Amino acid sequence: MSEAASARDRLTADRAAGLGLGLGLGPLEPMLRAWLPAQRWFAGKGRTIGRLRTISAAELLPPGSAAGLLHLLLDVDGDCYQLLLGIRPSPLPPALAPALIGRAEQGPYAGLAVYEGLGDPRLASLLLERLRSPGTLGPLRFDRDPAAVIPEAPTPRPLSGEQTNSSLIYGDSYILKIFRRVGPGVNPDLELPRALAAAGCARVPAPVAWYEAELPGSEPLTLGVLQPYLRGSDDGWQLALHRLRTGADFTAEAHALGRATAEVHSALAGALPTVALGPEQTARLAAGMTARLAATAREVPALRPYEAGLRGAFDALAASRGTGVSAQRIHGDLHLGQTLRTTDGSWALIDFEGEPARPLADRRRPEPAVRDIAGILRSFDYAARSHRPFAPAWADDCRAAFCEGYARTTGRDPREDPVLLRAYETDKAVYEARYESRHRPDWLHVPMAAIRRLSEPQRPPSHRTQLPAPGSPTLHPKPPRRPLA
Repeated sequence: MSEAASARDRLTADRAAGLGLGLGLGPLEPMLRAWLPAQRWFAGKGRTIGRLRTISAAELLPPGSAAGLLHLLLDVDGDCYQLLLGIRPSPLPPALAPALIGRAEQGPYAGLAVYEGLGDPRLASLLLERLRSPGTLGPLRFDRDPAAVIPEAPTPRPLSGEQTNSSLIYGDSYILKIFRRVGPGVNPDLELPRALAAAGCARVPAPVAWYEAELPGSEPLTLGVLQPYLRGSDDGWQLALHRLRTGADFTAEAHALGRATAEVHSALAGALPTVALGPEQTARLAAGMTARLAATAREVPALRPYEAGLRGAFDALAASRGTGVSAQRIHGDLHLGQTLRTTDGSWALIDFEGEPARPLADRRRPEPAVRDIAGILRSFDYAARSHRPFAPAWADDCRAAFCEGYARTTGRDPREDPVLLRAYETDKAVYEARYESRHRPDWLHVPMAAIRRLSEPQRPPSHRTQLPAPGSPTLHPKPPRRPLA
């Protein structure tokens, strides 16, 4: 018997024995302990893994296959991670060599190579086939929109550059986002686009298929979502940087993006419950912001001189007693990198999972829509400060154009709620300072510039947006005040 045939037999025998995993990982454990901390999507970088155990395991290929695709949910120090591991005779083909996790020296996997399964086009294609044919496999349930037409086996390729998740692009038709860190409950990146599609909002690609895990005593865990791939679209962040480099105007795009964001917010408010914030809820909101500020000041020394001034924004929010403020479902992590300008010139919003570091229950809680607005306004500032020399007029004009576009759709300019907007911009800048201090110290100057500005006493608004009368021409944003260098 050949070595490859013997390895196939061991793989088949292991499947027949129920994968031989139980709560432990057997021969996989040491290699996963070394591999996991190096992954971009792993939240525990820089620390030694303590607890590592299997929550569930399912083989996605039938017995007798030459390779295996092992789906794992792992408990890693209290967090649940999703892995898709390829298992096949060693050595791996050269194209798969970069995906190698390790080779088992003993146990049922002895002599077999274990690798990142998403890097194998044949295994990645299997995921799409499972989504094309809804059903269950062990703890996994695959589902789809019955009206969607999913083509057979388009060539998959990984999407580069992601950090908290992994995505596969199938041909030029669909993109499958695979959530790495998962928890009980419907992920907002499935829940909200489905609600928007049902409401007739075309600003967000509608899910066509998805898969979940059903575990005893737990709500289903959303594991992956398949959506249309907007071929030829421009990433909003990259488009803004290009305009900065070339000295071109971006206010028309910012205005249109404001309108698109307002349309999404309006659709979400109509499709899902909204609540009015009273004094008690507003006080809790401000207290949470104050607590995040205090925690960040302990971690980021550069922020400490501005802590008292920043706290003033949150004190003002608490004193406002929530008058006229409503909370609804929102994007939750909106910035230019979460937007796409499509080939027809319209804007689409993507990635509705919210900030992945926040608990899922928090991400599904209604919040004021101004949180999303503050995220985009801060993103314009980030783009401008990435340009040399700094282009403050570009950022100011884009911020104004976005708010005017938002007001053009909703009838209310976000700048007319200065206390609420300032509190959320401040909270966002504090979050950015903590993130940059931990992950990109060379970028810390960007949120620190905003922190210095936001810590100063608030000035009265300099103007009020004048909305056109019904039937009048669409607003045209003004051009930048001065050319960009």
